Parts: sequence; structure tokens; C-alpha cells
Amino acid sequence: MHPNPAFRGASQADNLKFAADKGFGILAVADADGMPLMAHLPFYIDGEDLFFHMVRSNPIARSLKTARPTKIAVSGTHSYLSPDWYGVDDQVPTWNYVAVHLSGQAEVLAQDQLRGVIDRLSDTFEERLEPKPIWKSTKMPDDALERMMRMIVPAKMRITDVQGTWKLAQHKPEAARLAAADHIETDGIGSELATMAALMRTLPEGA
Repeated sequence: MHPNPAFRGASQADNLKFAADKGFGILAVADADGMPLMAHLPFYIDGEDLFFHMVRSNPIARSLKTARPTKIAVSGTHSYLSPDWYGVDDQVPTWNYVAVHLSGQAEVLAQDQLRGVIDRLSDTFEERLEPKPIWKSTKMPDDALERMMRMIVPAKMRITDVQGTWKLAQHKPEAARLAAADHIETDGIGSELATMAALMRTLPEGA
């Protein structure tokens, strides 16, 4: 996380909402030799717990047979900022972004919990596709679903720490920040440029 407190003012609730809305991140855990293992995966958050699943053969799945310290990094909107866009002197190139890190203890769950995890996960994202009817796992033939479920394991991370960076040029003069937002929307490179411009124009509370 960026150490500048100007970018660290978002509330825990806002950071958790951001992570939950994205629902996809990079999970990291150290192996027995201290080397980092990483996996890209979807997840959902329920209270203090974050649920996910992964292929049984993934080394992380094997390492989580006992609870291990784990971190999930969730990245969002980002864009390059040209110094010319601020309309003031003595600026340098930078990159604006929003990111949240969730830390805690993660472990593989009992296999009989898998169906509940995968159903809740698909429901979470299917509901966002309304008015499309929600896909349900009951649409799968039982034997095909059973074969697929044997290949994956459910897991849970109890969230014990939430850290967020909302780097939106809020440490710049307001006019400079808004000018840069205009340029990002029309000339920027990155992802979700309209969203980045909107965030810079109307900073989230505390950010």
C-alpha cells in the first residue's frame, strides 16, 4: 500500500465494498520455503469471511490444508497521468489507481461445503446481469457437476486487516486534479477511464 496518508483515508467499509464489488483478486501465500505462491481468483465476502475455490492440484490448495497467513490484492481503476494535464508547473508523471489488500488466515474447507460456496459465488455475479435469468448449478447434469466438483476445493479466509489506497491526485490543488480528470477521460491510457475521471472529480468520503 502507498505510504502517503493522503491516499489512505477511505474507510474500512468503503475498502471492503470496493473489494466485494470487484470480486476478483490475486491471492498470495508463502510456501514452506518462504517463496510466494499466487493465484488469480474470484471470491465473495460474507461478513468477516472471504470465500473462494481453486483447483485441487494448485500448490496453494495443498498449503492451505492448515490455516496460513494469506493476503488478497484487489486492483481496480487505474490510469497514467501526464504532468501536462495538471495545468501547473513542476509536476512529474505518475499513475493513479485504487487498490485494496485483505489479509487474514485462510484454509481449505470440508469438501461438503463446496456446493454452497460455488452456488453463492455464481449467484453473486449472476445477480449483476439482471434482467437475465440467474444461472443455477441445478442446470448441470448431476454426473457432470460431480466430476467438476471433484477437481476443486472450497476455501475461506477470515479477514483480519483491510488496507486501501485511493490515489486520485487528492494531494494536488483542486483545479489541477479536476483538469487532470478531464484529460484522463479524453486522452488517458489505462482501464475504466471514465470511472477514474469520476472518482477524481468527486473523491470518495475520506479518500
